[in-house]
Amino acid sequence: MIALARSDKSILGRWWWTIDRWTLLALLSLMGFGILLIQAATPAVAAKHGLDNFYYVERHLVMLVPAITMIFGISLMPPRIVRWFALGMLVIFLPLLAITPIIGHEVKGAVRWIQLPGLNIQPSEFVKPLFAVTAAWLFTRQCERKGFPALSVNVALYIFIAACLISQPDIGMTVLVSAIWLGQFFLAGLPLIGVGLCLLGGIASLFAVYYTFPHFASRMDRFLSHNGDTYQVDRALDAFMNGGLMGTGPGAGTVKMTIPDAHADFVFAVAGEELGLIWCLIIVALFAFIVLRGFWRLQHEGNLFIVLAVSGLLIEFGLQALINMASALRLMPAKGMTLPFISYGGSSLWALALGMGMLLALTRRRYGRMEV
Repeated sequence: MIALARSDKSILGRWWWTIDRWTLLALLSLMGFGILLIQAATPAVAAKHGLDNFYYVERHLVMLVPAITMIFGISLMPPRIVRWFALGMLVIFLPLLAITPIIGHEVKGAVRWIQLPGLNIQPSEFVKPLFAVTAAWLFTRQCERKGFPALSVNVALYIFIAACLISQPDIGMTVLVSAIWLGQFFLAGLPLIGVGLCLLGGIASLFAVYYTFPHFASRMDRFLSHNGDTYQVDRALDAFMNGGLMGTGPGAGTVKMTIPDAHADFVFAVAGEELGLIWCLIIVALFAFIVLRGFWRLQHEGNLFIVLAVSGLLIEFGLQALINMASALRLMPAKGMTLPFISYGGSSLWALALGMGMLLALTRRRYGRMEV
């Protein structure tokens, strides 16, 4: 622990005694698991591409440094600055999201990435946390009824983002963003009849997507019938079976050699084989702890903006982890979504760091009147 006295009035001292240190520790623990599992999973992937065995490990460590710096820097911000920071960054990433299908490059039938010199960026990853905070502010303005058409702007912003995501197409990300927005809308006072209409609309949308996008229909059919190309999921289940209770040991797994996305979407399968059931449950417990701890910190929070923004960030973080782990265990159709802070990936890692930095900033203990 950092040796800082409670009387320390420096920026670092105030940060240390007001930040949620337990959540910060849990996040650092997830990053530690990520380094371990990427070191175990990526040598085989690097060898297939003719790269050095530790190419992906080194790149992940290089990307982890700015991610940690981002978490620390953003967590220093007061709520008012967090709000304007999210809005300003969203203004930057929304146009990038809109032009991704035009200038992006295709990967596995979807156009989600923009290629920059030495770096690929997935704008949708950054839009998620930024939209969660911006939508929270718009819901708050609507509840305060200050004359600004906040709800109309909020609905239009959601529809625009959802349309951009569907055009890529990225159905899973669309569902995740919709869950964040509807969760915040419910907390902001959406009537039960509105909740019911939204659920019916969501179900109808899924049917429409099923009959519109063949790749989505194929995934659903394979999940429901267990027929067709289920290679990665079947190998992931083999990994969990091989790992048993205690695992084969870090680096000793073999199934990762045959899973193409073992370092990304199916890194939880690597954990299942090499670390075993007990350590997998610890990883699950860390995700659950961060989400539950975040909501617990809100129990005495009187500011609606902070309640809605933190809730949206927690819904995003928790659902993304749940979707990844459930896909690896064949509890839901496979979806290309990273496991937060454990999977390899630059855009995902930095976007999650951005979101968790804002979460830590908004859940800091504050005394006296806050201007948000």
